[in-house]
Amino acid sequence: MRRGRHSAGGRSRRRPAGDALLPPPPPQPGAGGACAAPPVFSPPASLPPQSRFQVDLVAEGPRKSCGDLGSPGDVQNGGDTVMSEGSLHSGGHHHYYYDTHTNTYYLRTFGHNTMDAVPRIDHYRQTAADLGEKLLRPSLAELHDELDKVRAAPGDGYANGEEGTPAGDAAAAYTPDSKGVVKFGWIKGVLVRCMLNIWGVMLFIRLSWIVGQAGIGLSVLVIGMATVVTTITGLSTSAIATNGFVRGGGAYYLISRSLGPEFGGAIGLIFAFANAVAVAMYVVGFAETVVELLKENGTLMIDEMNDIRIIGAITVVILLGISIAGMEWEAKAQIVLLVILILAIGDFVIGTFIPLDSKKPKGFFGYKAEIFMENFGPDFRQEETFFSVFAIFFPAATGILAGANISGDLADPQSAIPKGTLLAILITTLVYVGIAVSVGSCVVRDATGNVNDTIVTELTNCTAAACKLNYDFSSCQSPAGCHYGLMNNFQVMSMVSGFAPLISAGIFSATLSSALASLVSAPKIFQALCKDNIYPGFQMFAKGYGKNNEPLRGYILTFLIALGFILIAELNVIAPIISNFFLASYALINFSVFHASLAKSPGWRPAFKYYNMWISLVGAILCCIVMFVINWWAALLTYVIVLGLYIYVTYKKPDVNWGSSTQALTYLNALQHSIRLSGVEDHVKNFRPQCLIMTGAPNARPALLHLVHAFTKNVGLMICGHVHMGPRRQAMKELSTDLAKYQRWLIKNKMKAFYAPVHAEDLRDGGQYLMQAAGLGRMRPNTLVVGFKKNWRQGDMRDVETYINLFHDAFDVQYGVVVIRLQEGLDISHLQGQGMTYVVPSGELLFKTQNSPKPKFHRLFFPDSKSSSSPLNLADQRLLDASSQFQKKQGKICIKSVLFNKKKWKDCKIRVFIGGKINRIDHDRRAMATLLSKFRIDFSDIMVLGDINTKPKKENIAAFEEMIEPFRLHEDDKEQEVADKMKEDEPWRITDNELELYKTKTYRQIRLNELLKEHSSTANIIVMSLPVARKGAVSSALYMAWLEVLSKDLPPILLVRGNHQSVLTFYS
Repeated sequence: MRRGRHSAGGRSRRRPAGDALLPPPPPQPGAGGACAAPPVFSPPASLPPQSRFQVDLVAEGPRKSCGDLGSPGDVQNGGDTVMSEGSLHSGGHHHYYYDTHTNTYYLRTFGHNTMDAVPRIDHYRQTAADLGEKLLRPSLAELHDELDKVRAAPGDGYANGEEGTPAGDAAAAYTPDSKGVVKFGWIKGVLVRCMLNIWGVMLFIRLSWIVGQAGIGLSVLVIGMATVVTTITGLSTSAIATNGFVRGGGAYYLISRSLGPEFGGAIGLIFAFANAVAVAMYVVGFAETVVELLKENGTLMIDEMNDIRIIGAITVVILLGISIAGMEWEAKAQIVLLVILILAIGDFVIGTFIPLDSKKPKGFFGYKAEIFMENFGPDFRQEETFFSVFAIFFPAATGILAGANISGDLADPQSAIPKGTLLAILITTLVYVGIAVSVGSCVVRDATGNVNDTIVTELTNCTAAACKLNYDFSSCQSPAGCHYGLMNNFQVMSMVSGFAPLISAGIFSATLSSALASLVSAPKIFQALCKDNIYPGFQMFAKGYGKNNEPLRGYILTFLIALGFILIAELNVIAPIISNFFLASYALINFSVFHASLAKSPGWRPAFKYYNMWISLVGAILCCIVMFVINWWAALLTYVIVLGLYIYVTYKKPDVNWGSSTQALTYLNALQHSIRLSGVEDHVKNFRPQCLIMTGAPNARPALLHLVHAFTKNVGLMICGHVHMGPRRQAMKELSTDLAKYQRWLIKNKMKAFYAPVHAEDLRDGGQYLMQAAGLGRMRPNTLVVGFKKNWRQGDMRDVETYINLFHDAFDVQYGVVVIRLQEGLDISHLQGQGMTYVVPSGELLFKTQNSPKPKFHRLFFPDSKSSSSPLNLADQRLLDASSQFQKKQGKICIKSVLFNKKKWKDCKIRVFIGGKINRIDHDRRAMATLLSKFRIDFSDIMVLGDINTKPKKENIAAFEEMIEPFRLHEDDKEQEVADKMKEDEPWRITDNELELYKTKTYRQIRLNELLKEHSSTANIIVMSLPVARKGAVSSALYMAWLEVLSKDLPPILLVRGNHQSVLTFYS
């Protein structure tokens, strides 16, 4: 490695090993005397053009003076080449790789150049960043590996290993130009919208009636209770909004990123629908007010109902036009409406100080202590109660999410949402309380409106406040009642105001502003929901238009929904459902904060500190209670709809990962339970099969995987072990990619298993690593499952030696061993490279019972259109059919009933075969039946094989001897030294002494095969004991010959050998 020379002082120094390919740094001012221009770095010819951090992205421009180096305007800063402000926000979303080598920042700071970049905000941006570019820091391999081996992965398309999701791809597909984009501040974007939405028609039409029913005291309590719910929700919203960058989508975005797509997808759909229907509600309220004015003047067009429909339809068309014109026009309209609304409130306040004699017969006397005292207490009439009055008022307090719903159009959502929302709640609450107290202090509950009801002489039996003010309204107690006063007239505020038409304008402003806010909110929420592809059928509504990415299709859909409900004009039934939809959103926002705090995720660090997890939980509970207070059946319906959508999204499993608190809490619970479980000793009653399967790549041996999954599904641990052999560097790369790839494959194919890859020199070492290290605490494998080595006679016998040694190693660490054999084989990996795609249909791994029809085989492989494939040969086709039977056969697998008494396996019939003597057949059968009964295991038959020790047929013995002949040592025919040398070099060979010593055991395996063919040739699966070979005494070739002859020409067979520790008990 060459040394670089520094001009300062003529000294030389060695550069860090990681910087050997860097160009010489420029001379330091004062050291060399002159100011050298910054060098333009060209990558050495030895490096490929795609290598990162060796590419010069700084075009050579005008030379700077020495004083310009390191200035704030320098293009090099913080270790990375920084683009100018204009280019940084140009809207083009690209990944930039920066040359840190030519940067003088590191030279000045550390005394040498380095790749190790200082962290900066652009390193943490998402792939489709709206504010700035995605920068890539050097990978660990680029800092750590040898220089000649540092290479970037060409064409991977992802930054730092990030993989795209449908949501991310949809977001990346849209890259708007930042020029002309309208972004709102906290006043115009949040405060104004929230105030307009909270100040609804209720302020002018129903608040006075609520004061009449509940009195001033309880009215303030009603307002206070509603404010408590909305304030807690506002605090929770502020906490979530300040826990990271907030995109468009409002309540849906906040909930989905906190609780995950299940809750977010459910609440997002109903919240968008609620806003769409709310448009109709507010427009109908506006239309009803207009029709009342037309009725007073006798200018109805058709009749009241049809006039409401006509005016409502015209109004919603005008509102749609304002919305489509753009957010800027919509914001201007909101400002105008807010001014009118404030003028109307001011008109009322002024009117309270101007009591006219003409208004006294209608119950308005100005501020009077007598009226305040009389109206302070409640006077519920017509079966109204405190809670019914609260249910009527509470929808007036909603609307606090109006600003959050357009979060994508805010310049700084993290700052705007907390300030605007909480200040809007404070201002609107003060106004509500002020008006409630004012109207309760000025107007009596009942008034006749008759100027002749004045009192000339003092009445002894009249104690009402009106009597003290020389008016007798006692006639209102009659069944006919009166038409004026707080209890009878909804237009009290118009009557009190200084200029009544301004109150009507205020009503128009309140209704139209709320309708406009909902008309804007619904499409934007729906667009964010569709972008995330939670509901694939709605994907078409994700498309945006123009500079602001306006959801025009969503506007049209919202318009059609609103117009439909306006034409129906039956909003009294739908109104409580809409209120409950909003409350369900509030409840989930509060619960999101509680859940995120409970999960203790390191990513939960809101900048807004004025929240408490338990207060948020109380807020969520209060929202649920208020839902029932407003309307119990609407609350139940809301719960059913949310639950149904939650189940649907959970079932569909959208391919998104937002780091939700649900994931964090799942991890925390798993960790806590694992630690707690580690402190508990194992008990025989809680035994579960926990299997380590040597599958290699999981999709290479599907039959093995599905068969074991039948034992472990939902009740036991299954780990798919994969030993990577070969060069370490290549294996390490494969480990990282395979881990994510095959774990996703298992999840996609509904395999409840873990994938555990290791790198080792050979299979035995890898198996030892897995058996010693796989698992966690008590969740560790206790059974090694391998497939039968079908080609052992044709392959390298050293591989057979390694294979058999796996069994010995498993027994050494107290594992059980299961060997699974299909006559056709298990490994289908060689077929996956022939243009075949593996498809796993859903279903259980089940086997045919005795009475089941003959199973049909379904092919699991289909030709891949992207590659050419040749017809499969007969052997390969049989292999595929054999693999498929473990996925599609119908029936039951009997060994499952032995292990677990589950409903899925209760109809299985077990036939038990045991070896015995002819003269003790009945005794052995009764003993086994007693044992199985004590273990509460049902069985259909027990057969004692009395002829198990009979010598096998001669032709079978001859076939066995012919099979092992190539593997025999024949030491008697060789010289002693030659034989010893051969045995040392090839320890798997069978000696004559060994063959004679284990002749009886050999004959036993041959005989067992004959009996299995006689009794179980039509079985769907056979389970029997695995013969054990004593370590160091039985050669690998002889042991493999035993397994071969034992399982030859049989249905699928499981050879099982436990660790000889009890896994069943008959004690309770």
